[in-house]
Amino acid sequence: MSLLRWAAVIVPLILLLGFASGRSVPAGSDNGWYLALHKPAATPPDWVFPVVWSVLYVMIGLALAMILNARGARGRGLAVALFAAGFALALAWQPVFFGAHRIGTALLIIVGMLMLGIATALAFGRIRSGAAWLMVPYLVWVSMAGVLTWQVGRMNPDAGTLVPAAHTSQML
Repeated sequence: MSLLRWAAVIVPLILLLGFASGRSVPAGSDNGWYLALHKPAATPPDWVFPVVWSVLYVMIGLALAMILNARGARGRGLAVALFAAGFALALAWQPVFFGAHRIGTALLIIVGMLMLGIATALAFGRIRSGAAWLMVPYLVWVSMAGVLTWQVGRMNPDAGTLVPAAHTSQML
């Protein structure tokens, strides 16, 4: 029952924070700068991103809940800290990419997300193997996002000057 309580708190919290990050700046077709960019052919349609991120947030939220429920597990504190650091980077990506138009910085964030995600999955795996497996789709998606971000940067060397950066939030 304790796992269910952790999941009932953690999963909605992860979803809420992800939604807040996603709404912090205009994204996708709502963003004039993004529309002006040359994008790789492999770029998914706009509707795919919120669907995939919602599913991933549920999965990583469940993984975190499994670890939080493992009271007394060796390495639990480190695993949670790695998750928190990687999740903070994930929340920062959209405002940096879509808001500040910093493709290079966004790519560095994704590299950090991937490195911390791998470290988190390994730390989770030492505690609960199911939690580690729940991280795998996230790692695949972040890898794909990294490739797309790198390609967008390569295809748009002048991206920072296309449209002024967003300075307002869509939250209110």
